[in-house]
Amino acid sequence: MGVEGCTKCIKYLLFVFNFIFWLAGGIILGVALWLRHDSQTTNILYLQLGDKQAPNTFYVGIYILIAVGAVMMFVGFLGCYGAIQESQCLLGTFFTCLVILFACEVAAGIWGFVNKDQIAKDVKQFYDQAFQQALMAESETNNGKAVVKTFHETLDCCGPDNAIGVITPLWRDDLCPKKDSFLKNLIESSSCHKKIDELFSGKLYLIGIAAIVVAVIMIFEMILSMVLCCGIRNSSVY
Repeated sequence: MGVEGCTKCIKYLLFVFNFIFWLAGGIILGVALWLRHDSQTTNILYLQLGDKQAPNTFYVGIYILIAVGAVMMFVGFLGCYGAIQESQCLLGTFFTCLVILFACEVAAGIWGFVNKDQIAKDVKQFYDQAFQQALMAESETNNGKAVVKTFHETLDCCGPDNAIGVITPLWRDDLCPKKDSFLKNLIESSSCHKKIDELFSGKLYLIGIAAIVVAVIMIFEMILSMVLCCGIRNSSVY
């Protein structure tokens, strides 16, 4: 016997929320793949300075996001099917998956909040090491100069946040993006530290908004799935 009345409304409401959840999973998966293959981040995070690879903490978070998007699409489909079929077993499995996914999202959010500044800090330290090598005579025997030029061209910046970084555009045309004039070099050259902060803070801000929206949807879905499951159990008694 199918559910009736308010429980039937909850059934279709849960289906709608699950469809939105499934779409959100697809969007998160798409955004994560875009961040993974974004030209700015790939140009920088694939760099290698001698035997040292650029920090890949950012990519760890992206891989987690890809997994979350794929799991969300599966769980969303499971919830849609369970709601339409009025299956207590499927709805129970769906609720369990939601709880696990929600716990993982909270853990990932805490990890991301704790490490949000560390990601940019590690990349800036990597840049500073390459910059120092590019200014020294040993830069001819390693790829420090190539690493620095990649940073400068990708982020349209020049030099770190120190005195050497400020005057670098004025005397190292081989390292910095070329401007039309001396005055433009002086005015338009931005600190690479600032540009690195802007690059990663903007992307982490986007991820944070997506995580909050998904968390709100998940809370509603957990409530609705439990109410529907109880409604199905009560209707099957009669």
